[in-house]
Amino acid sequence: MQSVDTAIRARLHSDVPLVSQVAEYIITSGGKRIRPALLLLAAGATTYRGTQHCELAAVVEFIHTATLLHDDVVDESALRRGRKTANAQFGNAASVLVGDFLYSRAFQMMVGLGSMRVMQVLADATNVIAEGEVLQLMNCHNADVSFEDYLRVVRYKTAKLFEASARLGAILGNASSEVETGLANYGTHLGTAFQIVDDVLDYSGEEGEIGKNLGDDLAEGKPTLPLIHVIKTGNPTQSEMVRAALEEGGRENFQEIIHAVKATGALDAAMAVAKAESDQAKRALSSLPRTNYLGALIELSDFAVARRH
Repeated sequence: MQSVDTAIRARLHSDVPLVSQVAEYIITSGGKRIRPALLLLAAGATTYRGTQHCELAAVVEFIHTATLLHDDVVDESALRRGRKTANAQFGNAASVLVGDFLYSRAFQMMVGLGSMRVMQVLADATNVIAEGEVLQLMNCHNADVSFEDYLRVVRYKTAKLFEASARLGAILGNASSEVETGLANYGTHLGTAFQIVDDVLDYSGEEGEIGKNLGDDLAEGKPTLPLIHVIKTGNPTQSEMVRAALEEGGRENFQEIIHAVKATGALDAAMAVAKAESDQAKRALSSLPRTNYLGALIELSDFAVARRH
């Protein structure tokens, strides 16, 4: 990943000082680099031995970071990865505009790679992610969101870039259509598992570990899987409490809601869905040869559901 970080830093420069300052702040604020790692592993698993994988991994990270900048403004978030969000540090306007800079810089880098297929995959992914953001906005404060509605947002907003990252690794390695489809499906299920665990950690994690304020999803009125489970399976008091909290937003009854989430088995139920997605991700790798890269992809799918941050 060091070579990816080098590619990222080389592309952060702007002649406008504030652009470089905000971009550097968010890019270097930590993060797991899961998406670029996924691209590198997928490329390795398809025996790619070229030089474009690090640049393309940096493109993926720029697109992801741009979505974070915009997300935090929309969600009015104040904490990410254990420190102030860029919008809390520099203001909403700077965050939105630097997010636009990172998007456009990513597309500059794509053009430099000279592959229409790569540009098509990433242009499509970026468009779907934007649709996912709008879907999530439409679902906010709606206590009647179904599991299918929730899953659609997850597939669009989070899993799509995972899918694109894995697919791009296959494209770089000139993989067969079977292998490319398998890796793309792996990315979809991995990304879905990853997001479901994120939603679980909002009610079970430690702020010091997950690097954000617990209860942010509830405060924003987001009907995530644990809350959907309480509404569907809890007793009338539990169900109505969660329904009211989602519709009104805020953290006033957060501790009581955590109790309801745990009492109804919502966390275990959500984790079971995440585990099933992780298992599907691993099954999607059946067409890959047995290599250390395949082993790392399997480990990554296990990490997605075992992590505590």
